[in-house]
Amino acid sequence: RCPVVVRLIYGAGMNAAAQHSQAFYNLLTAVPGLKVALPTTPADAKGLLTEALRGDDPVMFFEHKALFGKKGEVPEGEHRVPFGHARMVREGGDVTIVAFGRMVSFAEKAADSLAAQGIGCDIIDPRTTSPLDEEAILDSVEVTGRLVVVDESPPRCSMAADVAAIVAERAFTSLKAPPRMVTAPHTPIPFSRELERAWLPSPDQIAAAVSDTLRWG
Repeated sequence: RCPVVVRLIYGAGMNAAAQHSQAFYNLLTAVPGLKVALPTTPADAKGLLTEALRGDDPVMFFEHKALFGKKGEVPEGEHRVPFGHARMVREGGDVTIVAFGRMVSFAEKAADSLAAQGIGCDIIDPRTTSPLDEEAILDSVEVTGRLVVVDESPPRCSMAADVAAIVAERAFTSLKAPPRMVTAPHTPIPFSRELERAWLPSPDQIAAAVSDTLRWG
């Protein structure tokens, strides 16, 4: 038993420079034995933290700085969200978008613009990267045949690369297009507000990646 919860602040978008803005949940996800949580809503923040505190395992609990001001309904009383159970943010049917952390809201904005063009997207918020709800992702891709993974981390050895590899290995025959990754570039995070905004993945980039997958047969 090792019942410890470590709360970690991460993420770009607040002009805190490279040393205070990295999204490094992928590094700790790679460590066997650690559980890693990434809440994206107030309800999940409570539910996942409660689950972490009630468990006997070490949990790395990542909280994005830019989400601290997010408001939403939170269940009263004992509210627990099981680890390894993804949240289906919305259902579409044309493309599967898997987004991590703050990128979930970016994916929703992209899906809104795509919906106006008649394109429907499944958006999956894994909520935890270790354990990862692989089945939820694979089930969606088996229906849509297309995958876009959105990750604030740089692309090398990222969660985006991990999910794309899982789908390519286990759902290859269902794919109608190559998996696409929308990530930050493989560079340090700029301090400049304008450069940091350009460094972050954007809803427009996500929408473009979705449209690109639809150009395949």
